[in-house]
Amino acid sequence: MASSTAVTIYFGPLSWFKEQIGKKKETPSLLEIVYERDEASRRHIHSVEGQELSEPEEARPRPNRVVMESNDYASLNEHVITNFAGLIHSISPKQLHLHNPPAHVQAHLERTFSVKVERYQYPMVTRDTLVRFRDGFADHLVGQAAVKEQLLAALYPLTTNRRTKPVVLMFYGPSGVGKTETAQFANDLLGGTLLRKQFSMFHNDKFASYVFGGAHSEASFARDLLDRESGVILIDEFDKANAVFHSAFYQLFDGGVFEDKNYSAQLGPSLIICTSNYASEDEIRKVLGDALYSRFDALVQFKPLSTDEVRQVIDRLVDNRFSKLEADEREYLDASGIKALLYPLASQSGNVRKLGKLTDELMSLHLVRAVLNESANNSASGNQEPAA
Repeated sequence: MASSTAVTIYFGPLSWFKEQIGKKKETPSLLEIVYERDEASRRHIHSVEGQELSEPEEARPRPNRVVMESNDYASLNEHVITNFAGLIHSISPKQLHLHNPPAHVQAHLERTFSVKVERYQYPMVTRDTLVRFRDGFADHLVGQAAVKEQLLAALYPLTTNRRTKPVVLMFYGPSGVGKTETAQFANDLLGGTLLRKQFSMFHNDKFASYVFGGAHSEASFARDLLDRESGVILIDEFDKANAVFHSAFYQLFDGGVFEDKNYSAQLGPSLIICTSNYASEDEIRKVLGDALYSRFDALVQFKPLSTDEVRQVIDRLVDNRFSKLEADEREYLDASGIKALLYPLASQSGNVRKLGKLTDELMSLHLVRAVLNESANNSASGNQEPAA
């Protein structure tokens, strides 16, 4: 009987879902079964008078175990999604394992079947995490000493059992001074691939469906939150989002729940970092409004780098690039010389990202010149006629 189907729903990253269900032979996906059923429904049997009819196909045995991954739902038609429980009744698997299903799919199944829900436990911030953050901060970022102290204080609530919702931070300040790098550093301490969304890339109608939900087959922020591997969520360039979308984040920042028309994501005690180029707290409050401004647990200012700090950045960039060169490439270049050529920029640009690109361009230019000169010299030597 279909009612004996044991349904388990898993909320978390795909890699974890695959670990939970294990590797067993003959475990079809629900999508494969749906495709096979559609194909069978399109077959027609033609009978000819006096000709024996072929034996009808045997009914498929009841599947022992059926699985469905997060991306599979996009391949199903809307009417299949809205009648999902009926589909499961007709297939009648003994076990059904679903990964990050739409909210109405879960609701339909819970009204019909006995449903068990499993949630992935994301790596938590511990006191050891704070120690490693403190001790490793200077190796990842030049300057910004005040940022380190403020972040340690902001992260502390995540080390306690009292915290059941995210810590939400706003990093603000000029471009290229370490906001994104700091978020990446925090994520590296916890593990998993950082969920990073750049809001500057959304300047069309797709952003509305991405945030509020469109067709179940479309990409959405809520589904990305469900699929994420890390407990750190980075919303880059939050200031580039149109103000009409600000209300979508009230519930997320307040209680760690993000819902659109298709999905519902519960974050728990995670870390949400928004970055922006706002110049001051007053500007943040004016642009975002009190309703959203008040929902940030801390506003963390990143200041422009001093000339000495930019020189330190240049030293690190050049040393890092040199360490990745092949031995023969290092013979063509002088690290001190490259640094000397870049130092004059210390008083002109404090954007680490731009300095990194300039370092790459300068080193590549010197390398290609050295290689071409060597090739020309070798060619000239080979063309010389031997002396009589």
